Amino acid sequence: MKIYGVVGYKNAGKTGLMERLVAEITGRGFTVSTLKHAHHRVDVDQPGKDSFRHRQAGASQVILSSGTRWAMMTELRDATEPTLAELIDRLDPVDLVLIEGYKRDSHAKVEAHRAVTGNPLIAENDPTIRAVASDTALDLDRPVFDLDDTAAVADFILAEVGL
Repeated sequence: MKIYGVVGYKNAGKTGLMERLVAEITGRGFTVSTLKHAHHRVDVDQPGKDSFRHRQAGASQVILSSGTRWAMMTELRDATEPTLAELIDRLDPVDLVLIEGYKRDSHAKVEAHRAVTGNPLIAENDPTIRAVASDTALDLDRPVFDLDDTAAVADFILAEVGL
C-alpha cells in the first residue's frame, strides 16, 4: 500500500483537504483508506450503549457490527499507543492510505496552511513535507498549491506515490 500524509497546525484546513482528496482520488477509481491521529482523548462509542458498557466492564476489544459497517475498538488500558506502522499493518489493502497528522513520522506529506492562523510553516524545517497547500502565495523550495485546488494536490500525491 502507498501512504501519504497531510499535516498542519490546528485550523489549517487538514481535515477539509483530506475529505476532498478522498473524494477526488476515489472518484478516479483508486481505493483509499484514512488514518487520523488525535492528540486528545477520543471515544467513538456512546455512554449507555451496549458496546460502551462492554468496554467499561473491562473488555479488551469490542466489535460493533451492523449491515452497513463494523468497527473494532481496542482499549489500550496501560499499553503504549501503537505506532503508525503498526496501525497501517492492520488496514485492509487499498491503493492509498492518506494519513492526517503524524507529522513527526518519516513518510512524505503535504502541509495544509492558512495564513489567518498566524502559524509558521512546518515545511521550512521538515524535508518530509514535499509540498504545501496554502490559501496564500508562498516562496518555497518545493511546490505550493492553492489549498482549494484539490485536483492539483491529488495529481501531485498520485505522481509522488506512483499511482
